Amino acid sequence: MDTFEAIYGRRAVKHYDTAFEMPEADLRKILEAAMQAPTSFNIQHWRFVVVRDEGLRQKIRELGNDQAQMTEASVLIIMTADIKAWQKEPARYWKDAPAEVAELLVNWMGPFHEGRDWLQRDEAQRSIGMASQTIMLAAKALGYESCPMIGFDIEKVAELINLPEDHCMGNMIAIGTGTKPAWPKPGQLGFDEVVVTNAF
Repeated sequence: MDTFEAIYGRRAVKHYDTAFEMPEADLRKILEAAMQAPTSFNIQHWRFVVVRDEGLRQKIRELGNDQAQMTEASVLIIMTADIKAWQKEPARYWKDAPAEVAELLVNWMGPFHEGRDWLQRDEAQRSIGMASQTIMLAAKALGYESCPMIGFDIEKVAELINLPEDHCMGNMIAIGTGTKPAWPKPGQLGFDEVVVTNAF
């Protein structure tokens, strides 16, 4: 599928074929595509929690305003990130780079993040966002529908998946074969309202 076709065709689909099971090869292809999403300092701090247990998915649905796609879609992914990934063997993020480049960026990583908790969390959420869009576009390119979700009890879902203390929660993404089309787009802002040249 053409990239622009995937971008314009991607919609938040709510209804899925419960009998469909996504082939493992397709799921891996989608997740490996997400791993190509950019991250600050290449720290790749996203962690994709693929929820396979049906009982756990039902509990998540109960904590998620009874959103049917949480249990009915073939795949449910919880997007999380390791906020402290910049501290964890940072040289590995640049192991294949030229030595002088690796040394520069690895040595800069600490001072850039140190003592700036807000920045660490912001970077984690930015990375989750970019990986989320990559997942949904990759799914669309393979012929699947998807739905990003934030309407759930973040703290309680974090407990269910044993989220480490130094990680943060992002959105969830349901992926599968849709059974009903998405609603028509409810209202798109005009180009001139969202594009600013040079300054506001």
